[in-house]
Amino acid sequence: MSEVVFRVGGAAGDGVASTAETFARLCVRGGLYVHTYSSYQSVIRGGHTWTQVRAASEPVLCQGEDPNLLLCLNQQSVDIHVPLVPAGGAIVYDDALRIDGSAVRPGVRLVKLPMRETAQALGEATMKNVVALGGALALLGIPFAPLEQSIRDVFGHKKAEVVEMNLKAAHAGYDAVGGGTAPDLRVPYGATPGRMMMTGNEAMALGALAAGVKFHAQYPMTPASGILHWLASNGPQRGVLVKQAEDELAVINMAIGAAHAGARAMCATSGGGFSLMVEALGEAGMTETPVVVINVQRTGPSTGLPTKTEQGDLNLVLGAGQGDWPRAVLAPRNAPEAFESVWRAFNLAEVYQTPVIVLSDLYLGEGNRTVERDALDFNVPILRGFLQAEDGDPKPYKRYRYTESGISPRAFPGMKGYQFVAGTDEHMESGVLISDILAGVPEWVEERRRMMEKRMRKLEGLRRELRPPELWGPADADLTIVSWGSTQGAVREAIGRLNGAGNRVNSLEFFDLFPFKVEEAQELLEGAKRTLCVEGNYTGQFAHLLRAETGYKVDELFAKYDGEPIEPREIAARALQVMKHGG
Repeated sequence: MSEVVFRVGGAAGDGVASTAETFARLCVRGGLYVHTYSSYQSVIRGGHTWTQVRAASEPVLCQGEDPNLLLCLNQQSVDIHVPLVPAGGAIVYDDALRIDGSAVRPGVRLVKLPMRETAQALGEATMKNVVALGGALALLGIPFAPLEQSIRDVFGHKKAEVVEMNLKAAHAGYDAVGGGTAPDLRVPYGATPGRMMMTGNEAMALGALAAGVKFHAQYPMTPASGILHWLASNGPQRGVLVKQAEDELAVINMAIGAAHAGARAMCATSGGGFSLMVEALGEAGMTETPVVVINVQRTGPSTGLPTKTEQGDLNLVLGAGQGDWPRAVLAPRNAPEAFESVWRAFNLAEVYQTPVIVLSDLYLGEGNRTVERDALDFNVPILRGFLQAEDGDPKPYKRYRYTESGISPRAFPGMKGYQFVAGTDEHMESGVLISDILAGVPEWVEERRRMMEKRMRKLEGLRRELRPPELWGPADADLTIVSWGSTQGAVREAIGRLNGAGNRVNSLEFFDLFPFKVEEAQELLEGAKRTLCVEGNYTGQFAHLLRAETGYKVDELFAKYDGEPIEPREIAARALQVMKHGG
């Protein structure tokens, strides 16, 4: 086979995630491309979880659809996933589980293994997942050595006897299915490895390091927690102070304080935590303090589905904070872009002295995917913006001086002679407040107007800095699929299928969302015959933004809001419907 779609299902605590991670690691080491997705619940034990690893000899753009190699660690996994395995696939399951033959598609091989019994005989029943993984590798014709190395990597932090027990369990499963001598699902394994594997969260944390981040604050919140975990493990030895705070209110205020003091500062959260940060974001907008905020979206409203994906926070980040103040919103499409978006966010934040928001989601943030080694360039420019020279003339220092660009000279606390007030009330050029006793007096009414216009002039500079949308596919397409952020992969794969069947479809992809690149978007939309907007929310938030900014109304909307990732076949089906019936 050119690719395998490997899915393992079980209860929380069965080792589903570690099984999938081990498999993904060894696939990358065998020269394969991978893309993963995990479906899990907010429980430590029990419930139903599954993780999918798509591995192929050519680049893959999404997690795949139905599995052709399924590992069932409990009965619920049998009941839910067995009917999905297509002809030519295989199901590996514990001999204590019951499979209804009528649910199995013709041409699917059933591989029954004494997983639990074998694991118990080796001393630990929880190793049944490792027995299953060994059997799966034998079916794929992958040598045992890469699995041994992956097990040593995953369990290397534990006692030596634990590692050896897991190796014996894997060997038992491998040998039980013939030791790879008669594989049913052979994949092209063994090419020279030349790629990395990382999640979007890890890519964003790496981007922060490349940007010279010095302070990161966060409260653990799914699905953004991976950023905190990675930076807590890797940041301090590289000069980064990482602080886990008591809540998101403390997080954003700590980050703003660190940025005000001159450090490159960042924080990360999901939609619920971002909601708590909104008031303080307005503070940063008023005091013109650069800070980077990452929002890894999950379903809402409120707690929603804490472990499911969505693109429902676009309106939230565009309108966060009372009143108007300049901001930039970046929505990376993939892991390399997630890396790049964060270091760009730091430069934009400091040059324009304002908050910049990076909008990711669970699908991008938590999924592993292969990244070419040269895709991440750590030699990034560090742009600190309009800084006041310490040896300059400090008097009179006007922190919020009126300028044509809206960017005023910035000084850090402790610079001799550059004292100023950074209040959240409206202020004069010096920072002295015009509220409360001066508000309403005619000359200070005018001052408020001028100061507001000064701040908002930054939007034009930001707009010039941002990147225009990208048109991908044939220019003379009959249908243009409009997308933003992490839907890129599924959209492009759907287009590949559609065009391979004789259709002409392209995509218009947005990733730097605000300030909106109006003229560039209008020019590209002029060539669109018919448009279908694909979004992971109910109301079509981006479609509304597009219309508000350009006047263009998309012809049709495909909205998905059940918490599950968008699949190429869903997009392709909706596209065919639009092209055939017009809606």
